[in-house]
Amino acid sequence: MNISMIACVGKNLELGKNNDLIWHLPNDLKFFKKTTVGKTVIMGRRTFESLPGILPKRRNIVLMLPTEEAIDGVDIYYDIPSLLKDLGEEEVFIIGGASIYKQFLPYAKRLYLTEVDESCSDASVYFPTFDKEL
Repeated sequence: MNISMIACVGKNLELGKNNDLIWHLPNDLKFFKKTTVGKTVIMGRRTFESLPGILPKRRNIVLMLPTEEAIDGVDIYYDIPSLLKDLGEEEVFIIGGASIYKQFLPYAKRLYLTEVDESCSDASVYFPTFDKEL
């Protein structure tokens, strides 16, 4: 299992607001695409709904509740243990949202964080706190 996380965060670990990114940085979006193409991306249902559609040239996995309606064209998992059991040794990327980052943080081997030198006072979701020294 080789889990990485990729995100763009503000000074206070802000991730987003109103189910959207706070910062739309073209170079960061290019980095995200370059880094994740050909890989598996794992996200929550709300993060998937915030995207324009299935991320091309990637295996899209959505972690959701069993009561939620299935999504065509993506792999669905309802619990983390089942998902972890099915992951191979290739690098996979957690791409959000906040709850998914928090649940997978103990399993992450690598964080790809774009740190923006700004804050957003009305952010609604935050990246979980972590020890930068580890």
